[in-house]
Amino acid sequence: MSQVYKDVHFITGQDEFIPDSHVYVIGDPASADLSLVDAGLTGKGDYKAASIAKLGVRPQDVKRIIMTHTHLDHIGCLAELQKAFPDAELWVHTLEADFLEKGDDRAVYGMDMFKGMCQMQFGLAPDAFKFKVHRKLEGGETLEIGNMVWDVIHIPGHSMGGIALYEPIAKILIPGDVIYADYAIGRFDLFGADAAQLKDSLERLSKIDVDILLPGHNQIMKGVPADYVRKTMKMWEPYLV
Repeated sequence: MSQVYKDVHFITGQDEFIPDSHVYVIGDPASADLSLVDAGLTGKGDYKAASIAKLGVRPQDVKRIIMTHTHLDHIGCLAELQKAFPDAELWVHTLEADFLEKGDDRAVYGMDMFKGMCQMQFGLAPDAFKFKVHRKLEGGETLEIGNMVWDVIHIPGHSMGGIALYEPIAKILIPGDVIYADYAIGRFDLFGADAAQLKDSLERLSKIDVDILLPGHNQIMKGVPADYVRKTMKMWEPYLV
């Protein structure tokens, strides 16, 4: 656990043969209104909960878990975190929220071959990813949570219901797996992905002033160059058709 900025903390994912997403804890601890951004891979719930406890956070102070998208490496341990933080609501973009509420796990596994492998590896039940969603996001919302203000941006392409969170004062962007800090972008060959939409999403993000980039995996970036997102998009543009 490390502090990225005032009231923004970073829990590093613990990758195995499948990546484990980072978790970001956002909000002023004094507000008793904290949010987790993403959960992580199946089996990582105890590690994430223990990391949060080390901040001195009471379980009842975690009010919501906001998913940037619902792929397994981001939502796999959601049920584990819901046990650790029973008051936390689940907030997901409506396009993927509908799948979760129906127990349709195509937006979790992305492909049948991967689903079979993961169910065998982790002993996952067929209904492991059926959840009640408390708030369905659309993109365009302004969230006033934890004495902070975050804008919600719908950025499909890597997944159909991918979102980014943007804090305009410190210029912090949490984009899930749409763009990383090493000129890489998220894959676009899974269920619900779309290369052309991913290009449009990168174009949208390139117009935002970003100083701190907090992606779903790998390193984070401070002092983001003004042309970083656009340069990354241009590098990948030939493939995003």
